[in-house]
Amino acid sequence: MSKNQLSGLRVAQVLLVEDNDNDVELTRLGFQRAKFAVNLQHVWNGEECMKFLRKQGEYADAPTPDLVLLDLNLPRMDGREVLEEIGRDELLHHLPVVVLTSSDADRDVLMSYKLRCSSYIVKPVDFESFSNAVQSLANYWFTLVVLPPHARSQSAS
Repeated sequence: MSKNQLSGLRVAQVLLVEDNDNDVELTRLGFQRAKFAVNLQHVWNGEECMKFLRKQGEYADAPTPDLVLLDLNLPRMDGREVLEEIGRDELLHHLPVVVLTSSDADRDVLMSYKLRCSSYIVKPVDFESFSNAVQSLANYWFTLVVLPPHARSQSAS
């Protein structure tokens, strides 16, 4: 795949790592409004994220995501720990990870980039702004960016 234009070729695989029901629904609605063909998978915490990415247990047949949307403040294993774990994993460190969080603290932004996040987005508080942010994110990642080749075997354990 040279120029990505992913949405025109196949359904984009997105993993949302989010523990807030409202933000999960807002993200779903944002992708629907963006009119991109997106298969949005969802897990509630960092431990489940790592199992999903490593195709362990109930996630053995999970699709390899083209993009991971990661909240920082998660139960069990927080987003910073997830970024560290992804960065250390030879089979996962190529995955683009967008931090999508309510924190605008400079230390969180700096730490996330040090841990190699691909982008950092502060969640807007109102529906329209949140929806617009997700639409912009989808447009950027699925029409402008060239993503790594999508190969199921690359991240299979």
